Amino acid sequence: MTSRNTTELPVLAEVIRSGFVEGHHRGSLVLLDADGAVDVALGEVAAPVFPRSANKPMQAEALLRAGLDLDGELLALAAASHSGETFHLDGVRKILASANLDEGALQTPPDLPLDPTEAEHWLRGGGTRDPLLMNCSGKHAAMLAVCVRNGWPLESYLDLSHPLQQLVLEVVRDASGEGVDHIGIDGCGAPLMALSLTGLARAFRSCVLAEPGTARRQVADAMRAHPQYVAGTRRPDTWLMREVPGTLSKMGAEAVQAVALADGRALAFKIDDGAGRALGPVLARALRMMGVDAPVVDRIGDAPLMGGPEKVGEIRATF
Repeated sequence: MTSRNTTELPVLAEVIRSGFVEGHHRGSLVLLDADGAVDVALGEVAAPVFPRSANKPMQAEALLRAGLDLDGELLALAAASHSGETFHLDGVRKILASANLDEGALQTPPDLPLDPTEAEHWLRGGGTRDPLLMNCSGKHAAMLAVCVRNGWPLESYLDLSHPLQQLVLEVVRDASGEGVDHIGIDGCGAPLMALSLTGLARAFRSCVLAEPGTARRQVADAMRAHPQYVAGTRRPDTWLMREVPGTLSKMGAEAVQAVALADGRALAFKIDDGAGRALGPVLARALRMMGVDAPVVDRIGDAPLMGGPEKVGEIRATF
């Protein structure tokens, strides 16, 4: 079992309620300049972390390299942590149908929509947890489709020894420029490759700078052209890619975020306690440090604390 001395990590965000510092969120963050060199490093940016769904662009690249025949919004959905909106679910069904499969082939765990509004609508309509609703179902549908195309086993598509997952491992190593020393199982059941935050940022940088027509660039272009399929209509990844042209953005569970700007500058960070509420303020501060000046940055960074119906404080970045 691997452990770290997390008390030495810097505070990236603090919780302010009624003028009182109620809590802190520690973590690590790296900013890369346009040449790929480390510009800012806070905390343990060379230590391995599980990027969780921030690895999805690399997984989608592996699918294309294996012969997946998807583009546009459906390719973006293959790299998504979708919100469970109707157009997401319809897209997953289309990917499955392209391989003559139905929802029963999915091995995603039954879940509710990731977006709270969509989850409330689903429950009010009498719905229950379902594998289709799980935010990774687009990726799983695409994995199944490429297995059908190659004649690979469907029942074991999530095994690390499966040829598809071995290709994912190869792509992760290549995109990040570093080895993978730890492999776990993600929340959706797929293999999960650990990277340093520096390696993760470099992987995203490689996506936006890849040659047009390559699998890596095709994934980045699809995500940037169809950001609502990558996340949802009420999600920061969507807002950022839609409003800052050329930006590639993907969050991961346990408060991981990776972003690359069109010129190759990139960032990656992880809030150590996994608190998603700190993502927005930390991301907004990092983007400002990189010179991104757009109204969407304020929107992403707005994290109020409420006292009844009134705002009584906020979560704010401290670096």
